Amino acid sequence: MNNIIFEHPLNERMRTWLRIEFLLNQLYLNRHFQQANALLFFHLLSELLEIIERNDIKGDLLKELEAQKQKLLSWIELDGVNKELLNEMIEKYDLYLTQFDSNLRLGQVLKDDRFITAIRQRLMIPGGCCSFDLPLFHLWLNQPQEVRNIQVDKWLQNFALLDELLKTCLQFIRQLGEFHSFICTNNFFQETNGEVNLIRIRVALDKNTYPQVSGHMSRYSIRFLPLHTGDFTNNDAIEFELACC
Repeated sequence: MNNIIFEHPLNERMRTWLRIEFLLNQLYLNRHFQQANALLFFHLLSELLEIIERNDIKGDLLKELEAQKQKLLSWIELDGVNKELLNEMIEKYDLYLTQFDSNLRLGQVLKDDRFITAIRQRLMIPGGCCSFDLPLFHLWLNQPQEVRNIQVDKWLQNFALLDELLKTCLQFIRQLGEFHSFICTNNFFQETNGEVNLIRIRVALDKNTYPQVSGHMSRYSIRFLPLHTGDFTNNDAIEFELACC
């Protein structure tokens, strides 16, 4: 049976990280674009820079890396653990902390790039990146594909460490949550929990239902809604799995 996993953050920090993860994935997926779909990449790049400008991403990630490292250290003396693997992970975290702490302001090189800045300033104007508005952009788009690809790869290299660290942090957080089965009636489920950063909801894809989540770290509710009106009624029982991370 095919399943779909929905993730919902329960605090602002996790909400920001998931958005950055989404944008980075989309950027790398669309990094080698054609002239006709170039604006998608620059919209994504501009949104990522906007999030980085408005949040203390570096400070929050450093705190999380240190907290996860301390958890690994606390597990090292437990019976039955793979101490060699844990030591390798701790060394990797030490390296991350050193590299990221010495890193300059995230995305600063791209924020100072005149070419990118010119495009970002026009993106909010409908049709603002037309050839007569941005002749420089029009010229760049007509450069050979390989030339543009090299430039884009150079830009994205500025996010390489952020991408690696964020993947490591989120993987650690996700793995802390174990899925448990539940059945809800009236399409509604409510839970009171401890300090939870992220909930993951796994549902059969053929159910054509999606969760609408509200709440915070200690108390939240889930309402299941149909993709199409009339797919199910409020009396239908919905089976799902929930992981609290």
